[in-house]
Amino acid sequence: MSNTINRMHSAAVVDGIEKAPSRAMLRAAGFKDGDFKKPQIGIASTWSMVTPCNMHINTLAEEVGKGSDAAGGKSVIYNTITISDGISMGTEGMKYSLVSREVIADSIETVSGGMGHDGIVAIGGCDKNMPGCLIGMARLNRPSIFVYGGTIQPGKNRTDIVSVFEAVGGHAKGTISDMQLKDIEETAIPGPGSCGGMYTANTMASAIEALGMSLPGSSSQEATSNVKLNDCNRAGAAVVELVKNNIKPSDIMTKKAFENAIKVTIALGGSTNAVLHLLAMAHAIGVGLQLDDFACIGSETPMLADLKPSGHFLMSELIEIGGLQPLMKMLLDAGHLHGDCLTVTGKTVAENLEHVEAYPEGQEIIRALDNPIKKDSHLVILRGNLAPEGAVAKITGKEGLSFTGRARVFHSEEDSLKGILDGTVVKNDVVVIRYEGPKGGPGMREMLSPTSAIMGKGLGEDVALITDGRFSGGSHGFVVGHITPEAYEGGPLAIVEDGDEITIDAFTKELTLAISQKTIEKRLKEWKKPSPRYTRGVLAKYAKMVSSASDGAVTDKNL
Repeated sequence: MSNTINRMHSAAVVDGIEKAPSRAMLRAAGFKDGDFKKPQIGIASTWSMVTPCNMHINTLAEEVGKGSDAAGGKSVIYNTITISDGISMGTEGMKYSLVSREVIADSIETVSGGMGHDGIVAIGGCDKNMPGCLIGMARLNRPSIFVYGGTIQPGKNRTDIVSVFEAVGGHAKGTISDMQLKDIEETAIPGPGSCGGMYTANTMASAIEALGMSLPGSSSQEATSNVKLNDCNRAGAAVVELVKNNIKPSDIMTKKAFENAIKVTIALGGSTNAVLHLLAMAHAIGVGLQLDDFACIGSETPMLADLKPSGHFLMSELIEIGGLQPLMKMLLDAGHLHGDCLTVTGKTVAENLEHVEAYPEGQEIIRALDNPIKKDSHLVILRGNLAPEGAVAKITGKEGLSFTGRARVFHSEEDSLKGILDGTVVKNDVVVIRYEGPKGGPGMREMLSPTSAIMGKGLGEDVALITDGRFSGGSHGFVVGHITPEAYEGGPLAIVEDGDEITIDAFTKELTLAISQKTIEKRLKEWKKPSPRYTRGVLAKYAKMVSSASDGAVTDKNL
């Protein structure tokens, strides 16, 4: 390729006599004479030693750089942040999790925008990394590729991080001893990589591959494998080709591409967080995706994958039988995917899948289309007098399709966990956790600790949980999150009282409080908005700026 093609961004930084100071600084950072005429490729690494999900990503970033440089680009590696959901879960620190998505997006936009990068490769491990990277790349709209850091290998006895959370509930029930709990704690996380089930990290990696923004296969590779290193090297070379041909995220991240991502997410039984993140990614690129799109697509898309948390298998086991690509080929051949969508290979979805082989005979992880786990989506969009603007339920059918119970109300995740573990929560309760929304939390914490405690105590079929917060991809059971308007904004969730009857109905797609509208209005009139929990710093800024969960909880919607 010509080294002068599509260098409009880097040329503004390094070309001409007057840019000698810029070149001088870049020479100190390793640039040679010839590098100033090459397209600059910004490589956004989420490397960090705060979590096993990201502890290996520096090596992956270097491999991307090698691929880019060999293809005629000049790679520039920089870092952005990550925090660990699994480590901060159940603490005040978890309020920074969703906030980190915006910080990541802002930092990629800031660095690559400020430094004049012509193309971008972003590498993410922990789950907020992925939508954060995509949002940042979408805002800049320069040739870009996302690389998934890869999934973790299973722990002893096929355990993973959710095994540890659920063991805590088992310990409270008395079925797990101190020694057993310590053994699970010590052996469930054997090394680098993202959480091993179809939790949010693997869900978002798969959705982004289906969207067309990762190379084929990137979402279903182990973190420490040679296959993952090769994926990184190829991504470095591929982004140079995208620069050469001026293929940008807006050419790839179309409405039809988002529909593909939603269908793959449903087929995999993916995390409810995918709804929040896909809405935010679509907003960033200017695509009008709505909650109702998930409902419409969900009505005609089956759930096929028997993967954890509600199923039996781990991502590493899906990798062994071929990963995501055979599932996408199956969906394409059945007319579920738009095959004409462009991808980062420069080819269409259909072209990428043309020679993909089917799963081996006898495998039990991915069901046939005529034998689904659930004939329609497990991601159910609910409305009703408790969620006038929508809520997101994760109902696989294994829990049943409707639940009616008595409200057991808590004003925070910590209080709910205490109530579950000490026996306050009993059979036929609907646990209500409020003031955990994007503004009220602030930060919309994930409720993995309470849902895992419910499962660990053996109440998974007998207790439901609803919240204006959200759920980890590791949560399962009869759970409803993203309730909007959130309680802090005066949504009806704010006025639920202990003992009120609540019905969750996946048939009618309703979340209903069994009191009259007159009573609801009376209680709302008497309700007083709580004082903000933070008045300074990043959480206070986030609470001021963030939109409703039904809009993706984005921070630039109302600017």
